[in-house]
Amino acid sequence: MKFYILASLIIFCMVINHNVRKSRRIQADEEKRFWDRERLANQTRRKSLDGLDYIKIPLDRLPMHLLEDDEKVSEYHRIIQELSGQPIVNLTGFSNTDLKLEYGTANITALTEYDQNYTFLVSTLQQWADLLYQAGQINAAREILEFAVSTRTDVSRTYDLLADIYIRDGQKDRLPALIHTAEELNSLNREVILRHLKERADGSGSDR
Repeated sequence: MKFYILASLIIFCMVINHNVRKSRRIQADEEKRFWDRERLANQTRRKSLDGLDYIKIPLDRLPMHLLEDDEKVSEYHRIIQELSGQPIVNLTGFSNTDLKLEYGTANITALTEYDQNYTFLVSTLQQWADLLYQAGQINAAREILEFAVSTRTDVSRTYDLLADIYIRDGQKDRLPALIHTAEELNSLNREVILRHLKERADGSGSDR
């Protein structure tokens, strides 16, 4: 009996040792691939940014006339107007290495700025829509949320609230299109967004 216990222990230790070495080997390979790509990225020459999918803010279609006396709304308006004159690009899901490989190391500062502008935009749009929704301006909130979704935002709250508005307005048939948009997101939030939308489409999501 002791022999079997000892043999089992030895085999167990061998399996553990094998798995540890395998894990280290995989990690080493991944690190090598990363640094190989990084070295290549740092050697990539500057490329034109003209082909980027720049986002234009449709000031004439957004409810800039509502609640102008509200301090927060006024601040959102200021931010949106300021951003409208800046280059905005949704680069969600792309690492700096990806961007350098595609557009060259010399463009990384500009690309980072464009992406930061985008993050600031969708965050502001969501806060603005939330405030209008709470003030009973449902259609206005919807206009803002639909614009945000058209830019392929990955802010989960944007999809949740827009889905709730569609359901509230008897337009549940618009959820499949919203789900399709979410399916194409290049974001870690994609699965969370999809799960929430499908729950609402199935009738198991929360109502507001």
